Amino acid sequence: MPNLVRLIIGFLFLGASITLMIFGFWGWGILGVFIAILVLVTFFYNENMLLAQWFLRKDDMPKAESFLKRITNYETQLIRVQHGYYNLLVGLIESRKAPMQSEKYFKKALALGMQMDHNIALAKLSLAGIAMGKRNKREAQMYLTEAKKADKSKLLADQIKQMKDQLGMLDRQQQVRYR
Repeated sequence: MPNLVRLIIGFLFLGASITLMIFGFWGWGILGVFIAILVLVTFFYNENMLLAQWFLRKDDMPKAESFLKRITNYETQLIRVQHGYYNLLVGLIESRKAPMQSEKYFKKALALGMQMDHNIALAKLSLAGIAMGKRNKREAQMYLTEAKKADKSKLLADQIKQMKDQLGMLDRQQQVRYR
């Protein structure tokens, strides 16, 4: 449903519930206000994105992917702030299937911008993993240091440390090959 339609429906519910309260139907008016708030909140938080995030946390990739596929044109169905998050979610799902093809989604998510620092750190950590898969140590180190700077609340500290350890093992593997 387009965002303009959501706004119109939300304000219609709000107006109808205020009218109900004026005429003395307080119970129905309060229920209408809650419904109006719910509809207006979906303007800022798309329900398909919320459900996709829920199923990603539950590690149910097929359902998360099906909810993201319901968003046919993210530029018109989502507000501008959510464009980066949409690409991050698509990149996370794609990284399970084909990790090297998910790089473009993570880079696009970073280019479009995200407000939460831990999501920026997650995208950069994923890009570091892709760079390690390509055996590009310099790029992987750059993304790891950027991810560490972006992870101010230390939500991804364990994953960053583990990735650095793997990067050190990558050096040892290359030294063994050259001998």
